[in-house]
Amino acid sequence: MVNIERLSTGIPELDKLISGGIPKGFFIALTGEPGTGKTIACIHFISQGIKDGDKCIYVTTEESASSIITQASQFNINFQKAIQENKLIIIDALMGKEDEWSLKSLEIEELINKVIEAKKKLGYGRARLVVDSLSAFWLDRPAMARRLSYYAKKVLSKWDFTVYGTSQYAISTSEAFGWGVEHIADGIIRFRRVVRHGRLHRYLMIEKMRQTEHSLYMYEIEIVDRLGIVILGPISERKEDYALPKKVKDRMIEAKEKGSDEIGGEEFDS
Repeated sequence: MVNIERLSTGIPELDKLISGGIPKGFFIALTGEPGTGKTIACIHFISQGIKDGDKCIYVTTEESASSIITQASQFNINFQKAIQENKLIIIDALMGKEDEWSLKSLEIEELINKVIEAKKKLGYGRARLVVDSLSAFWLDRPAMARRLSYYAKKVLSKWDFTVYGTSQYAISTSEAFGWGVEHIADGIIRFRRVVRHGRLHRYLMIEKMRQTEHSLYMYEIEIVDRLGIVILGPISERKEDYALPKKVKDRMIEAKEKGSDEIGGEEFDS
């Protein structure tokens, strides 16, 4: 049996769902609508890297660097100290400041060059990279998403990175902007949110993880102050049930209860 080096996600319950962690060198896509917990999962990943002595880089495109530092502090994670100790570099692609660790434009080539520059400053060794979000680099040209994300993966793989790349989903359609990250990713962690009975519920599911035996269930999660993401447990619905319109599910259940075979012979409206 091949021994695979794995990196902890920083969320112990999530590690258990993926055979102990992310295989070293993998490019992981964290996908989902805004507000589902992707950024907090990224903070956990980088925090664990700091503890493990990895070289850590966090690229933020939708919040400022100071906002990421503040968010981390809400979960007892001190990113400011890690920066001062040269264990972490946060690259700010939002504010457009004239400093060493800011991006002036959302061009994938500028991103790659800045990440490599940061890695050289941090030094040799196993490294973790978060790009939150990759979608920002092709929002105005979604047809380029697959090519640009492939280019990013190809170059970064040479620099000993294990990568988290978040990808935004549109609230109205629940579809990704460009479908680029999913195609090239070694693993996909899908985040979801649903309002039930007037309350917001969040979920995650491992949709893909190469070289890894992983859970096939969807899990409800909560974001807890001072702790971060906590996995509550699997939900009773399957992914297929969750994705189907209620009208279709109701008719399938009714047919099953009657012992009918109409599901196989009738085309349902969606």
